[in-house]
Amino acid sequence: MFLQIVWDPASEGIHLFGNFTIYYYSLMWILAFTIGYYLMKAIYKNEKLSQEQMDSLLMYSILGIMLGARLGHVIFYQPELFRDDFLSIFLPFRFNPSFEFTGFRGLASHGAAIGMIVSMYLYNKKILKKSVLWILDRVVVPVSIGAVFVRIGNFFNSEMVGYPTDSKFGIIFKKLGEDFPRHPGQLYEAFGYIFVFLILFYTYWKTTKSNQQGFMLGLFFATLWGVRFIVEYFKEAQVEERADWLFNTGQLLSIPFILAGIYLMVRSSKHPV
Repeated sequence: MFLQIVWDPASEGIHLFGNFTIYYYSLMWILAFTIGYYLMKAIYKNEKLSQEQMDSLLMYSILGIMLGARLGHVIFYQPELFRDDFLSIFLPFRFNPSFEFTGFRGLASHGAAIGMIVSMYLYNKKILKKSVLWILDRVVVPVSIGAVFVRIGNFFNSEMVGYPTDSKFGIIFKKLGEDFPRHPGQLYEAFGYIFVFLILFYTYWKTTKSNQQGFMLGLFFATLWGVRFIVEYFKEAQVEERADWLFNTGQLLSIPFILAGIYLMVRSSKHPV
């Protein structure tokens, strides 16, 4: 029991005035985009691309990833919002049952991936004018480290928790009104994503695999959603009626990405840049 800890943060964020709070979860997203920006800036410098192209990439990335992540969560996990509180889907506010600033919460990584692909397609068509796989093969490097901070944000919120456990590594989430330890599924996932980032970072900077169209994107899909698939075995199902399925919602949504990743890596050897 000596490693079990009680997670009971004093607040969910930094209170500024009235009911306005900058949530730690939102700060993690800001940190993810900030670090991602500087990583991508180094990649663009290495590829001899302009700062103007880099600035446009940031705008497309933020809009695509955030919108995709939000819609993905609502469609797969909280579809009742389309009926009960439609504006809260796109705004950082809740209007039902009462008005409240919530920040951007409830974001799905699967939706973020789809949003990233769509936004990079548009960015490439309007700004970059290269192959869409070219930009996707490079943007996955900062995206992978961003995923680490997003899961840390979930930990701050005491959400996406794991199953009860007697493990020495269990954490008691007091916010949930519980006095027993659970697997910290968010931290397991964040830890796994660190290795995904290191693999992608090394592959881009130390090998020539980025010259094979789709390899880096495929490696990202296979490793990141491979981690997600495994960690889901330790996490409570987010959709209760699907908890008894062979695979939960997170795993079912991960399988197509894993298969797509394997396909892209195999295909890439025949399609050099």
